[in-house]
Amino acid sequence: MSTSSPRQTALPDSHPCPLALVLGSGGVRSVAALGIVEQLALEGIRPDLVVGCSSGALFGAQIACGMHGERALRLATTLWSAELTQQRRWRAYAQMLMPGLAGFGPDFALRDDRLIVRRIQQAFGDTLLEQLPTPLRVAVTEAATGQPVTLAQGRLVDALRASMAVPILFPPVAIDGRHLVDGVLSDPLPIAAAPEARLILTLGFQGGMPRRVDRLSRLVARTSTTLINNLMQARVEATQARGQQVIHLELALDRHVGLWDTSALPYLYEAGQRAVAQRLHDIQVALHSSHAVDQPTRAGAGPSHDGTRVSAVI
Repeated sequence: MSTSSPRQTALPDSHPCPLALVLGSGGVRSVAALGIVEQLALEGIRPDLVVGCSSGALFGAQIACGMHGERALRLATTLWSAELTQQRRWRAYAQMLMPGLAGFGPDFALRDDRLIVRRIQQAFGDTLLEQLPTPLRVAVTEAATGQPVTLAQGRLVDALRASMAVPILFPPVAIDGRHLVDGVLSDPLPIAAAPEARLILTLGFQGGMPRRVDRLSRLVARTSTTLINNLMQARVEATQARGQQVIHLELALDRHVGLWDTSALPYLYEAGQRAVAQRLHDIQVALHSSHAVDQPTRAGAGPSHDGTRVSAVI
């Protein structure tokens, strides 16, 4: 089982936050978040808080670290690759065939996670969550209880690895004595992790239902998709009931994008930019109505390496 040094996982003291960007699980499609932030920066807007789950946490970490443009896309190709899921743990097959002899426990996993950890480490080093230029909260799930856990302090590498710990595929990560796995199991769109935000922009993905249920795998897919879609909708409604404004950014995709289709990264990046452009008026009105357009949110735009205007922080 992957482990990390004990860290405090409770949220720090909250202060009013004008704008939060919440990124749900969506595989490679979550890279659209990079385009979303770039387009917001062109309008002089930056998120005051980033929250991410699973792949959303991975690309959200790039945003929180201030990465953007071509650099961010190049890094995304190394952080999100089918190669990462092809490192087999041969002991797992012995555990399945002879659980009594080989031992079988909650740390069972079909794949070795060392390559994933190495790639994340190369990208982010020993950065701590509490040291990031833009605050980042990573949504994970406690394996023993199924309860959502939000990581706001500690090593970024450990938090990202935990948020990507798909049960059975990868081993859980131990932090503060708890075994943590993929956040999608408890909160696929973790808007509850931003209770102080006045306005929340979300990028989440509802799964499509199989047209035909003619084999077991499709029945399982339909059941899990129904659960996740309903949970996402319930989270949004609960947030709106608390008086927070939520604007969902829809990606207009005219082609199929597979889970590991890294050739689609530029296409998804542009789709994120278009999603902001389509909802820009709504975003500006919401910021104004919530008195959230203040100096930190609007100021500090400067030229990027390619000549476009981006936030000085992001």
